[in-house]
Amino acid sequence: MSLGSVPRGRVLLRRVLRIAAPYLYLSPALVLLAVWTYQPLAQAFQLSTYSWNLLPTSPMRSVGTANYERLVQLPAFWSSLGRTGVLIAGLLPFTIVLPVLIALASRQVRGRARTFYHALIFTPFLVAPVAAAAVWRWLLHPRTGFVDSTIGSQRNWVYDAQTAHWVIIGITGWQLLGFAVLVVWAGLAGISGDYDEAARVDGASPGQIRRWITLPMLSPTLLFLVLTTVLLSPTLTFPLIDTLTQGGPAQATTNIYYLLWDYAFHTFDAGLSAAAGVLLFIGFGAVAAVLVWISEKVAFHDD
Repeated sequence: MSLGSVPRGRVLLRRVLRIAAPYLYLSPALVLLAVWTYQPLAQAFQLSTYSWNLLPTSPMRSVGTANYERLVQLPAFWSSLGRTGVLIAGLLPFTIVLPVLIALASRQVRGRARTFYHALIFTPFLVAPVAAAAVWRWLLHPRTGFVDSTIGSQRNWVYDAQTAHWVIIGITGWQLLGFAVLVVWAGLAGISGDYDEAARVDGASPGQIRRWITLPMLSPTLLFLVLTTVLLSPTLTFPLIDTLTQGGPAQATTNIYYLLWDYAFHTFDAGLSAAAGVLLFIGFGAVAAVLVWISEKVAFHDD
């Protein structure tokens, strides 16, 4: 009986190891994800129920949901949400429309010129946001800047409440354009050329091929770019806002991400900042879920 149980034990051990092998390979990534993502998220949920001024010597006082109630009553919170929506809408042409046009135009460029064209488009994405902010501050300087000298204006683009937010959108879009074009290029490379050839045989024009074949097959890539723009744009604008405007003038460039940072490190209200972060996580998580659902229902896939 003992001799018969040895082979069974080995077989069972092999099965367990075979099942556990993928999870063992994933374990380092899962550990890092838990330590650097889920643990801070849990701490943010916990901190949002306390009143604390970030001083180690100051006690943390539990206030329950008071921070959330106070947050939704602040006009600055709803104003920052509105500016975040304007920011996302303003960036979509830079991450959807222009990348598609540029990527389709680049298909007409051949040889080494195409490589140079690709490098020229992608270069702004490699520029550090702080360095980009410094250069654009000089270009947009009133009276002596390149922009005002070219168009004959004396406008203070960065510190004017009517233009400051659009300046942030323009600089961020200029930097994101190269990344978005790169993603669209990858999406176009994944579309089989057999579809174009079959359409040409049937007499389709280049415009019809782009409208009825290329763009529908590119829809998963475009929806990915929409999702990336929605989720990352408030974060990507933070270095520019902090360097150029510090949220001003008159909070004209304060989006929801910069607002929660302002609550934490300017007014030292850690609980209110954590509550804003939690609502930001829930809100953007819901938006991401809707976009993923739309992607599964609407997008065309080359199966």
